This record gives sequence, structure tokens and C-alpha cells, in this order.
Amino acid sequence: MANTAQTRKRARQTVKQRAHNVGLRSTLRSAIKKIKSAIEGGDSKVAKKTFEENVSIIDSIADKKIIHKNKASRHKSRLNSAIKSM
Repeated sequence: MANTAQTRKRARQTVKQRAHNVGLRSTLRSAIKKIKSAIEGGDSKVAKKTFEENVSIIDSIADKKIIHKNKASRHKSRLNSAIKSM
């Protein structure tokens, strides 16, 4: 356990911040799943619309450093190429 007041406070802050990050990561996964399900639906217009709506979510989570910007870019690129190949 933490010995000093400073380390006890950091431990409390870490728990709170981790809970926040877990929620954001869940939001990211949900956004990606929405796009994938739209792609599997087969309608390219719906898939494009869903992609455009959820790209901002992916970007904002990358800006907050929940995931690396290259990982966000990789997800967007793969989803976009899947939409184009429909």
C-alpha cells in the first residue's frame, strides 16, 4: 500500500481515471462494431453514413491518448477499404 499522502492520492486518482478510460475504450469498440455491422448489412450508403458518423468518435478517443493515433488510423483505413470494396 502507498506510504505517503502523495502516493495515496495518486492511487485514488488512478482508479478514477482508469474507470473513465475504460468507458471511452468501450465507446470506441461500440463505434467500430456499428460500422462493421453496417458493412455486413450490405448497403454501401448506410455503411458510408455510419462510417462518417463514427470517425469523429475514433479520432476524439485517439486525441485523448486512449489509443495511439496510428491504431485509430489503421482502424479507419481498414473500415474504409471494406466499405469501398462492397
